[in-house]
Amino acid sequence: MRGQLELLANRTDIERLLADPSLPAERRETLEFALDVREFASRSLALPDNDSYRSYVQLDREAVLWNVVAVPEFSLTPKPWCYPFVGCLAYRGWFRRDAAERTADRLTEDGYDVRVAPVAAYSTLGAFDDPLTSPMLAWGPERLAGLIFHELAHQRLFIAGDTAFSEAYATAVERAGLESWLASRGDAAARKRLAEQRRLAAAFTELLLRARDDLGEIYASRRSDAARRQAKTERFALLRAAILDFAEQPGASNYAGWAHIELNNADLALRATYEEGTRAFGALLAEYDGDFALFHAAAEALADQGPEARDAFLNSCRTTACP
Repeated sequence: MRGQLELLANRTDIERLLADPSLPAERRETLEFALDVREFASRSLALPDNDSYRSYVQLDREAVLWNVVAVPEFSLTPKPWCYPFVGCLAYRGWFRRDAAERTADRLTEDGYDVRVAPVAAYSTLGAFDDPLTSPMLAWGPERLAGLIFHELAHQRLFIAGDTAFSEAYATAVERAGLESWLASRGDAAARKRLAEQRRLAAAFTELLLRARDDLGEIYASRRSDAARRQAKTERFALLRAAILDFAEQPGASNYAGWAHIELNNADLALRATYEEGTRAFGALLAEYDGDFALFHAAAEALADQGPEARDAFLNSCRTTACP
């Protein structure tokens, strides 16, 4: 809570910053861009119209916070972290990196597979007016726009205790919103570049999810722990080799770094949390011909149907053809 209060106390209204003639031109351009994106989110994507992302905080660190994801050695289900109001999530956020890393070290000693991931933004789900932060601005214009759409989507719909549904929904809004934003600007070159980036990202995600499925079978088997541990090591080695092959494709060289990380269950669980249900939400938006207001209402109706219905929806595009 202390870190959240620090963010709120140090906010400055963006319009006030823009009125300062000494504001550097590059920062002025970025903040003006962010305000344009913010207006578009409410006007065209039916996302909340409030004061979130209309203020700015300069931080002296490269991330707003660091999330810790921990998964048991023979599991793909993250350790839950439970909070008031939002229920249990698949990660725990720390405003100080050293605190996150100490937690990660303790969990590793307890036998968990752990990943510490920097986070540029998070949503307070409308409880406060969330600010833009300097780590967000470091992402570049298209990623910044998507991030604003993603976090505002959490304010529109968030299911306490259901990280997979909430993150898949917000990720789908982020991607469709960015496509709509670029279309509104008539930026055909950016749309083409984005489509190719997403094609590669989807193919890379499929590599990770196939590995996750294979590991799920290994973990569920009746083999000894030693045999499962050996099979796990071998499957991750195959994944690293597959990533290196993947990175040889034109435009995919930036994925090579994944092969040099000691990938573990936490990485696969985290990727699945954000990605696995996005195609189902994309198909839902297509049903409403890109009408975001109708899409949000349909997603809210799904959310009310309970956890089993939500899980079935998220998995629907794994068994049937979806766009």
